[in-house]
Amino acid sequence: MLGKTAGGLFWMFRYLERCENTSRLVEAGWRIALTRTGDTESEWESVINTAGIRPLYDEKYDDFEASHVINFLLRDADNPSSVLSSINVARSNARLVRTALSAEVWEAVNEYWMAMKTVLARPVSERNLAPILAEIRNKTAVVRGMLHGTMLRNDIYNFCRMGTFVERADNTARILDVKYYVLLPSASFVGSSMDNTQWENILRSVSAQRAFSWLHGGEITPAAIADFLIMDRRMPCSLAFCYDKIRENLYHLEGDYGIRQSSQDLADTLCAKFNGREVAAIFEDGLHEFLETSIRDTAHLASLIEQDFRFYG
Repeated sequence: MLGKTAGGLFWMFRYLERCENTSRLVEAGWRIALTRTGDTESEWESVINTAGIRPLYDEKYDDFEASHVINFLLRDADNPSSVLSSINVARSNARLVRTALSAEVWEAVNEYWMAMKTVLARPVSERNLAPILAEIRNKTAVVRGMLHGTMLRNDIYNFCRMGTFVERADNTARILDVKYYVLLPSASFVGSSMDNTQWENILRSVSAQRAFSWLHGGEITPAAIADFLIMDRRMPCSLAFCYDKIRENLYHLEGDYGIRQSSQDLADTLCAKFNGREVAAIFEDGLHEFLETSIRDTAHLASLIEQDFRFYG
């Protein structure tokens, strides 16, 4: 496969995953803000920090009013990671690799793009936020379903899935980090009803609340949730799960091309750090430091994948 085609597939699905992750991040910020009385701007500020777009936001706004943050993340053309910007780039990449996609995947992406152009044509208010966020998630799920249901399990599929899991791993680490490092203004909140409500919202933000409840019942603690979203290989958004899937896709590509790449060695290393490790040790060493390292590792892995498969060469 040409590197340009591989890159188009990889980035197409990174941006599609980013659309869904951004919508869930906005929902988490919205729900958490509702649990606080008084000043809620700090909650929306944490959402901008999590998204990694603080410098861009600061160029345009000098406050963190809910409407400003919501529209910057969902529809602002000045934000290259907004949902509208992301679906535009995803569709452009889909057009680039049109012959590598099934008709169903292409049509689902195109319909997604048209729907977002309509629903995000006007400013979004908190009043109509919920149905728009649901629409974003549903449209992403349709594309993902078409990929699983209509595509061959070949190198095309592997590049699509790697893009998805690289983006998902980055999002999980960021949203966990902002909860533990930014959202708690005082240690006195830890273990309180407010703290538990916020952790529940973090589970919702990665679509993990029901799955966590099945496994843990009513036990909502930072350690249990961190273990679930970092270590649990049954959870599709956990760091361990995402790295395992990236490694698996790289091994399939080794089988297709007969070459072992440096990105595969790094994926092996990242997967190994979860083996036999307890979440208590991560807390003891520093959860924030662990998550910051994971964000850097994910970015490094994505960069190596681009180099190994010559996305731009």
